[in-house]
Amino acid sequence: MRVIYFLFCLMTSLLTACSTTTVFIVRHAEKVSEADTTDLTPAGHERAQALVDVLASKGVDSIFTTPYRRTRQTAAPLARQLGLTMVDYPARPNEAIVKRINLIRSKMVLVVGHSNTILDIAKGLGTQPSMTTIASGDFDNLLRVQIKRGLFGTSRTISQTTYGQPTPP
Repeated sequence: MRVIYFLFCLMTSLLTACSTTTVFIVRHAEKVSEADTTDLTPAGHERAQALVDVLASKGVDSIFTTPYRRTRQTAAPLARQLGLTMVDYPARPNEAIVKRINLIRSKMVLVVGHSNTILDIAKGLGTQPSMTTIASGDFDNLLRVQIKRGLFGTSRTISQTTYGQPTPP
């Protein structure tokens, strides 16, 4: 009986050690101005809706935004559609959101950040984006970081795509 109990405990711990977390990372959508309190433009609101079109069926169960209006407005349509509450994280240092994400297991997460943070967040999660910078007028990037934890270690991959109307060159 003890052997069966031991095997049950061993299998339970092995199975709970395995998980896949997927993190979608986007920059906020098009904004009216450079002010911290700025709203999204009409094009920005369209892009926020395009984010819903892309992610609504992906199983997102956590949404993180910086406390700025433009990031919250970018995520709000998806949060409404899915019935989720957005959680604020500080825009800097990036380590705060990276640490938080690294504690998450078996979830689908959206992180909405800024042109000067999203690549660093992806790097902090252990991946190497092919882009080195995000231009000030570039709003259509969608990064997908997958963190697979298994019995023999963790693997991290990144894929990069775009969503919504292409940002003009």
